[in-house]
Amino acid sequence: MKSTKSIVIALCLLIVVAAVYRVFPNRPWGFTPQYAMAIFSGAIFIKNKKWAFALPIISMFVGDLFYHGLYNLGMTNTPGFYEGQWQNYLLFALLTSMGFLMKKINVLSVLLSSVAAPTVFFILSNFVVWAGWQGTRGLNRPRTFEGLMMAYNDAIPFTFPGGIYSTLLFSAILFGGYFLIKRAAPRSEENLQRLA
Repeated sequence: MKSTKSIVIALCLLIVVAAVYRVFPNRPWGFTPQYAMAIFSGAIFIKNKKWAFALPIISMFVGDLFYHGLYNLGMTNTPGFYEGQWQNYLLFALLTSMGFLMKKINVLSVLLSSVAAPTVFFILSNFVVWAGWQGTRGLNRPRTFEGLMMAYNDAIPFTFPGGIYSTLLFSAILFGGYFLIKRAAPRSEENLQRLA
């Protein structure tokens, strides 16, 4: 019971840290822990899908709330909440579903998911922007295949490499930390039982 409680506490702390990190000034473009949190939640909370979807979404919402506060204080030009943002939340729910597809949690499956999640998000989110479904009418890219490729090319430096690197890093931290905690918890319970 104590090990479950410590895992829940650790995950709640991760939500707060991830949300605060997301609004950290001067971080690299697209470098965010939310992709890793989505696949981690889907893979770990496979039996409790409510928590699997809730953790990354709550983390994003708290980060957006902080960011909007900074925007209202004049500390950033980017608002935390904007027209069509619900589509990003929907896309992160899709990334959480990718975590459900991990049949076995091992280094290879985590590595593949860590590359696939930001790639899928990049393709879908930039398609949404190009199509104008997010209120981004100022993109000025033609509604042709060439225009779509131009939109993807425009977005690469802002989101794609940072998304891949951050997901690899934060997946290693989340999955690695989870298994270290899980491995240490039974040992500490055994030691407590021996002392009793």
